[in-house]
Amino acid sequence: MKKFVIKLLCCSLLSFSAISIHPTAEITHAKKEVPPYAKWGRLAMQKTKEKYPNANIVDYLHVGRDKGNKNSTETFKLWLEAPDKEFGVFVDITFDNKTEQIIDVTFREVTS
Repeated sequence: MKKFVIKLLCCSLLSFSAISIHPTAEITHAKKEVPPYAKWGRLAMQKTKEKYPNANIVDYLHVGRDKGNKNSTETFKLWLEAPDKEFGVFVDITFDNKTEQIIDVTFREVTS
């Protein structure tokens, strides 16, 4: 019985190691692509921190882009926690399509 258990254990270990180190096994790493709105999102967070210095940004959402012929507007919703309240802020960043120069940054506070 003792020999049987030892053989069974050895066979199990050999089978496991053969599966674990199979030469065709591949490790794939997902590449993180930077979305086209990323730089506008960083700007939205920067401007929000400047406008609300006593609040922490706890959530971030890219709402979308409104693309015009000459200008476009990226919209983000940020959720903030301040010492006395929690609230959301929509940040609209309007910029020139060709130069990407910022034309306007606006804020709209929302609750709940």
